[in-house]
Amino acid sequence: MKAYIFPGQGAQFTGMGLDLYENSPMAQELFEKANEILGFCITDIMFEGTADQLKQTNVTQPAIFLHSVILVKALGDSFQPEMVAGHSLGEISALVAAGVLSFEDGLQLVSKRASAMQKACEIMPSTMAAVLGLDDEIVAQVCNDVDGVVVAANYNCPGQLVISGEVSAVKKACELLTEKGARRALILPVGGAFHSPMMEPAREELAAAIKGTHFNEPTCAVYQNEPAKSVTSAAEIKENLMKQLTAPVKWTQSIQAMVADGGTEFIEVGPGKVLQGLMRKIDRTVSASGASFEN
Repeated sequence: MKAYIFPGQGAQFTGMGLDLYENSPMAQELFEKANEILGFCITDIMFEGTADQLKQTNVTQPAIFLHSVILVKALGDSFQPEMVAGHSLGEISALVAAGVLSFEDGLQLVSKRASAMQKACEIMPSTMAAVLGLDDEIVAQVCNDVDGVVVAANYNCPGQLVISGEVSAVKKACELLTEKGARRALILPVGGAFHSPMMEPAREELAAAIKGTHFNEPTCAVYQNEPAKSVTSAAEIKENLMKQLTAPVKWTQSIQAMVADGGTEFIEVGPGKVLQGLMRKIDRTVSASGASFEN
């Protein structure tokens, strides 16, 4: 079975989407529509902006969404998914690809998500850290033992887990995890504690927007970050998306479930090759490649 996977924050690069804009009138029209919806020329930043400009959450999230979703549209009839999944932000791209959300509604939700997360980051200092070379269970147990807020946030692949929470608690957890034998426990250059209880204000704000958005029944199975299994009901997809900002990204578990359900060909749609790299660490028995646009 053919599975399409969609990247999240961190996959951005200067020039992303430019080939689509220059070679597809349909893509150009959608990019210009996005500029109108967002109220600023995101295309200028995507095509010519600096790395620092692209790192701003209110730019990064819609930029990655646009690159992924417009590429899906450009693929035309060759895009025939039997299952989809998206990493964190990428879940909204996956929902558009599966027909659950319209392009316009998806972009509006991404914009509101980015704004809400930015505001939550400014309430209290918080951060994330990558932990390499330890079993997930050990990492989760250490987080439970630390005073303050620190939780397992991103189950990216076996031996690579991201923790998230208050700055002091994350730093303490990194010390303890290093003592437990972690190959690395590295604070990440991010603005806040994504996928942790620290995102509760953002979750509430985004949930209100999600409630007011129409969700269609999906055209194929959707594997959401929470609960990391096939979901085929629009109502259930909506409920799960409302939980996403404070729940962990169960990427390893999602990919394992997709493989168990028959996924054999995984195609990453969007900027970068991050998910293809993770695929090779999760399961080498299936193929992983990137989608490409040919005019």
